Amino acid sequence: MKKWFLPSMLLFVSILSTNAQMNKIQFVEYDMPNGLHVILHEDHTTPNVIVSVMYHVGSKNENPERTGFAHFFEHLLFEGSDNIGRGEYAKYVEKAGGSLNANTTWDRTFYYDLVPSNQLELGLWLESERMLHAKVENKGIETQRQVVKEERRMRIDNRPYGTLIENAMKRAFKVHPYNWPIIGSMAHLDAAKEEDYVNFYKTYYVPNNAILSIAGDLNIEDAKKLASKYFGDIPKGTRPVNRPTVVEPPLTSEIRDTIYDNVQLPMVAQTYRIPANGTPDYYAVSLLAQLLSKGESSRLNKALVDEQQKAVNIGAFPIDMEDPGVTLIYGISNMGIDPGDMEKAMDAEIEKVQNNLIGDDEFQKLKNQVENDFVSSNSTIAGIAESLANYKMYLGDTHLINAEIDRYMKVTKEDIKRVANQYFKKNNRVVLYFLPKSSKKA
Repeated sequence: MKKWFLPSMLLFVSILSTNAQMNKIQFVEYDMPNGLHVILHEDHTTPNVIVSVMYHVGSKNENPERTGFAHFFEHLLFEGSDNIGRGEYAKYVEKAGGSLNANTTWDRTFYYDLVPSNQLELGLWLESERMLHAKVENKGIETQRQVVKEERRMRIDNRPYGTLIENAMKRAFKVHPYNWPIIGSMAHLDAAKEEDYVNFYKTYYVPNNAILSIAGDLNIEDAKKLASKYFGDIPKGTRPVNRPTVVEPPLTSEIRDTIYDNVQLPMVAQTYRIPANGTPDYYAVSLLAQLLSKGESSRLNKALVDEQQKAVNIGAFPIDMEDPGVTLIYGISNMGIDPGDMEKAMDAEIEKVQNNLIGDDEFQKLKNQVENDFVSSNSTIAGIAESLANYKMYLGDTHLINAEIDRYMKVTKEDIKRVANQYFKKNNRVVLYFLPKSSKKA
C-alpha cells in the first residue's frame, strides 16, 4: 500500500503543477513607436474578441477647478468622430452583433468593444477613431452635460446611501485629489468652455497615455498588423500630463459626522486609510476585509446579521487605488437598532482580529476564496483584457495576471493581525452615520 501511495501522490502533484502551467494566461506585449502599449492574448474558446483601450486618466488627474472631466469623457467619446456620425458609434458594434461599454475610476478610464472575431478590424477602427478623431464640440458637450446630471440624480442624489463614498472620501482625504467624487462637480462642468474639453482630450487621449489590450479569437501576428494599421500613425502626445505627487498626511484623530439622507434604516460606515494597491500590506488588508465580510459565514455577517440580528446588510471592501486608498466597512441597522450599538458591535469584531490570530481552518478558507476569485476574474476574455491592462497600468507588471496570487498566498495569519492593529484603528478612520431625514431635529 505504501509503495502505491507515494508514487500516486507524486503523480497527482505533478498533474496539478502541469495544469497550473497550462492554465497560465499567455500574452504578447510591446510598445509602438508612438508610445502605445499593446497587449495581445489569443484564446479560441469562443468566436469573439475584446478590443479595449485603457487611458491613464481618472478623476485624480483633473484640475481641481474642473472636476468630473474624466467621467464626462467616458460619455462624450461615444458621441462620434470625424468619420462616425453623432449617435452612430454604438450602432456599428450592435449591428455587428457585439456590445460595448466604458467605466471610470479615480485612476483610469476604460473602453471596450466585444465583437465577433471576424469584426476585429471594426473594433480597432472604432477605438482609433475615439483616440484621434473624437468629436469634442459644444453640441455633444451640452448633450452629455444633461446626461451626467441625470446620472448624478439617479445614482447618487436620489439613491439611498448613494453619497456614501463621496462623503467618506472627502473626509478621509484633505489634500489628495481622491477627495473629490469621480462624477465631479456639476458646477465645474457647466462653467467649462469647449476649449477646456478640447485641451483635456488632447492631453490625455494620446497613445503614450494608453494601453491597447486585445483578447480572444485572434491570430497574434495578424492582430499586430491591424493594431499598427489603425494606431501606428496616431501622433504621440506632447502635453504635460498631471500626475499628482501630493502625499496625504496621516489622520491623527477619528473624524465623525452625521448625514441625514432619504433612508429608512440607519447605516454606520467606517472608512480606514490603507496602503496603495500592490504593496505587501495591501494584500493583508484585502484578506482582512474578506475575513470580515465575504460570504454568509464571514465574521461580520455571522455576528451582526445572524446571531445578534443588529444588521440587515453588512460589508467590508478595500478599494483598489494607485495611491494609498481606503477600506470601507458599512452596516445597515435592523429595525429599532441604535446605530451606536451597531458601531460597537462592528468594533468588537475588529478587536477580535486585533487581539487574536485567526484559526487554521478559517485561514485556509480565506486562501481558498482568494484562489477561486483569482481564477473567476480571468474566466472570460473581457476579464482577461481588463486584468492585463490593469496590471500594467497600476502595478507596471502585466505578468502579475499569473503571479499576483502568490502575493496573497504569502500573507500570514500574523500579517492579518498586524494590519488590523496598524490600519483599523480609531485614529485612522472616518465614521459616518446615515440617518433618516425625519430624525433630524429642527
